[in-house]
Amino acid sequence: QGSELAGWAMGRWTYEGIDLNHNFADLNTALWDAEDNDLVPHKFPNHYIPIPEYYTFANATVAPETRAVIAWMQRYPFVLSANLHGGELVVTYPFDMSRTYWKAQELTPTPDDGVFRWLATVYATANLAMASAQRRRCHYDDFTRYGNIINGANWHTVAGSMNDFSYLHTNCFEITVELSCDKFPHASELPEEWENNRESLLLFMEQVHRGIKGVVRDSDTELGIPNAIISVDGINHDVRT
Repeated sequence: QGSELAGWAMGRWTYEGIDLNHNFADLNTALWDAEDNDLVPHKFPNHYIPIPEYYTFANATVAPETRAVIAWMQRYPFVLSANLHGGELVVTYPFDMSRTYWKAQELTPTPDDGVFRWLATVYATANLAMASAQRRRCHYDDFTRYGNIINGANWHTVAGSMNDFSYLHTNCFEITVELSCDKFPHASELPEEWENNRESLLLFMEQVHRGIKGVVRDSDTELGIPNAIISVDGINHDVRT
């Protein structure tokens, strides 16, 4: 059809009719229900939230690609991630699902909102297309007013996103990068798209060196302690070694 003639839905669904971008387990609802009932964290965890049983059934509407990605995430302790989309010029950060279930748009920050805003800003400010003085809006939303970053749920709510799943089920902090106004750029435009994003990608990866690093060791044996829970005062989301 040509890149300019393809709508936002083109290529979005798999052959089985599953939207992979919304196919991860909804862990948000369980967490928020537990918080509302004062069960967090003594009876319900604020991190490493388990996958609900219904999601693991063989007849659950879960794509094999989604299951494979989840198995990959569980196998390796990733701490930083970005997934790349097209059709807009903006960086979004969790939560992607609005806390008020009936609201299509609602600012829904994570306990680590400052870190996520920083990660999104690092990418957006180094992206040549986003930072350009000639930057124009892609469609209806003027993201330049927000520094080309936005809380996902404040843009449009999404249940079962990979970003929210990564944050709640693993140690990984993940953002979404909308790379280009054109969802399907021509092959001749790819070198320019690479130049637009090259420095952003490098700077983003460098952010793994921010924050506290080290090894939690047993004081007697000096051996490292796996799965030690790290809590930070004022942040209701722990991480594990």
